[in-house]
Amino acid sequence: MLKSIGIDLDAVRAAIEENFGAGALRLPRPAPKKKGLFGRLTVTAATGHRPFSARNKKVLELSLREAIRLKHNFIAPEHIALGILREGQGLAMLILAERGVDFEVARERLAQALKTPAA
Repeated sequence: MLKSIGIDLDAVRAAIEENFGAGALRLPRPAPKKKGLFGRLTVTAATGHRPFSARNKKVLELSLREAIRLKHNFIAPEHIALGILREGQGLAMLILAERGVDFEVARERLAQALKTPAA
């Protein structure tokens, strides 16, 4: 899907690792859960949970609005991409701009992909 709108996933991955360091895309290992008194699980300080940033929350809200605008009762990756484009800031937009992605064309192709039934 990303190739169809002119995005080279390997180049995006390289740009992210260049900005955030090697392995930045790897998920952290979950912290082992410790058993408390009587074998009940206790909450550890290092759960591995990272709360959403304000920008993440905004993109998810815009993704929902895109889904509603398109009369969908689900949020697909394309809706999230539309939310990122609509929000218009952040590292994702910087990388897309550096790669010369035409944002209007990307929006149109993402919307079209959502209208096309899966084969």
